[in-house]
Amino acid sequence: MSRAVLSIGSNLGDRLAHLRSAVAAFGDTLLAVSGVYETPPWGDADQPAYLNAAVLVADPAAGPRDWLARAQAAEAAAGRTRDPRRRYGPRTLDVDVIAVWDDAGEPVLSDEAELTLPHPRAHLRAFVLRPWIDIEPHGRLPGHGWLTDLLNAEPLAGDALELRPRPDLALESES
Repeated sequence: MSRAVLSIGSNLGDRLAHLRSAVAAFGDTLLAVSGVYETPPWGDADQPAYLNAAVLVADPAAGPRDWLARAQAAEAAAGRTRDPRRRYGPRTLDVDVIAVWDDAGEPVLSDEAELTLPHPRAHLRAFVLRPWIDIEPHGRLPGHGWLTDLLNAEPLAGDALELRPRPDLALESES
């Protein structure tokens, strides 16, 4: 497996530093980084706004579980704790594996409990699709279609209006 799109987000502590730490964690595999977007919380409104971005990574030796392991390691390094009572609650860092493609460019499909590919709710989240468009303007979410079509149709078209680009925030690694 060689290529993946990851969604990164933070709404606790130094949000930008947490996003930068995620970018640094994937630095050796990084192909592209989106701009940063400030977004309202999704699924649990009683929390601070998020900073969200997307990254495109590649590694001929990496499989889907490798990307998941690296995502979880980046979250742990940022002090991520999970509250089972608040599935969509606040977090220092969230790194989701959105989609993975194999060496032939074919999407990897998985319905395992620990890793569902493509991400089962990506098509419902403007905060995932909009940053992804920054790095793949003609991208497609496997099983769902063109990113721009998804983002421009309801219910996401309304959600997309609530995303605020933050060109004042850059995700270059501080290392």
